[in-house]
Amino acid sequence: MTYYTTRRRILGFASVVALTGSLLAGAHSQASTNLPPHSGGVLPQDRAAPSAGSHFWEALALEPKDAWSRLRANFQWQDQAHNERVQHWIAHYQANPQNIIEITERARPWLAWITEQVEQRGLPGEIALIPFVESSFDPRARSHRGAAGLWQFMPGTADALGLRRNGAYDGRLDVVTSTRAALDYIELQADQWYDGNIKLSLAAYNAGAGTVNRARNVSLSRGDAGDYWSLQLPHETMHYLPKLKAIAAIINAPDEYRVTLPEIDASPGFASIPLTQPLNLSEAARLTGVSPDTMADLNPGLIGGNAHPNHTRALLVPVGREQALLSRLENRQSSPSNTASEGSYVVQRGDSLSLIASRQGVSVEEIRRQNGLEGNLIQSGQVLDIPQRSLAFR
Repeated sequence: MTYYTTRRRILGFASVVALTGSLLAGAHSQASTNLPPHSGGVLPQDRAAPSAGSHFWEALALEPKDAWSRLRANFQWQDQAHNERVQHWIAHYQANPQNIIEITERARPWLAWITEQVEQRGLPGEIALIPFVESSFDPRARSHRGAAGLWQFMPGTADALGLRRNGAYDGRLDVVTSTRAALDYIELQADQWYDGNIKLSLAAYNAGAGTVNRARNVSLSRGDAGDYWSLQLPHETMHYLPKLKAIAAIINAPDEYRVTLPEIDASPGFASIPLTQPLNLSEAARLTGVSPDTMADLNPGLIGGNAHPNHTRALLVPVGREQALLSRLENRQSSPSNTASEGSYVVQRGDSLSLIASRQGVSVEEIRRQNGLEGNLIQSGQVLDIPQRSLAFR
């Protein structure tokens, strides 16, 4: 599938044009703005092409045993000799094996799902390890520059990519939403500026396309290849791809580098359920039968612990627990009682926010803030979270 086919399927051609225009004025965490025109020159594609000689038996691949084997099966850059920059970071990571163990353990909830998303797009499997370099696989990571989340999006880039942010929700911290946006962004820049060259797109992801394009123009003017390895870039960007390739090399052959990786299942460890009514994460945890910390860790984009359909359309739960939560939410929604559960209220005909606030002993503004409401419009049957002053939500 070509890049444009993928993008038209995901966003539509008109949306791609609008997104490209927005990104011209803003970029990623360390990105510069004012992206110059494409400098020309065709570079090799980084995507793997299916072999024309493949036959039926070669297509019968065994199911991967774990997330690591699935990830390795999608690596595309492991057949290249490691240059000095990559060797430097391999030595660095080897000297700090505990750091690798901690970060890969932190990747446990997300690695299989991210690998699946990368695989579906035909991108190099190494892309799934970008959060290792960007955020040490911490969905709540924030940089002093203002970048946030697993993929470290700056506010301007997040806005251009449609990642919503408000006082109750930050799409940069939402792993599912931000991962899809990051992969869209990498593909978009690769096609827009670099004829599909993913390595140059990753450099632009870190430093901004303007910085990379200027360095590439200089490289081409000297008669160099104009690929990532021939560019003079900011220090951090010069080491961005070497770090990524180094950690991928270690994961590709952990025994060789004397590193023990945690066991992670090959299938995603979470399920997504549709969110049709406001729900406090503590209550969701109780209904699902998991700890509040587990529910919060799976839904880091929800600030303050309240899920609302106005902010996000899905809630993540541990795999295998989704049916229990769905059935209990259905029972709660069909209950004839005005009080759906402790701390929530079902709107009745004739209710207003001021009337509900008066009855519940809270202010209208508190109800608005708790439920992500911007005005006074409510509907019969709607479930509102009521702020509890005697027992604070955790």
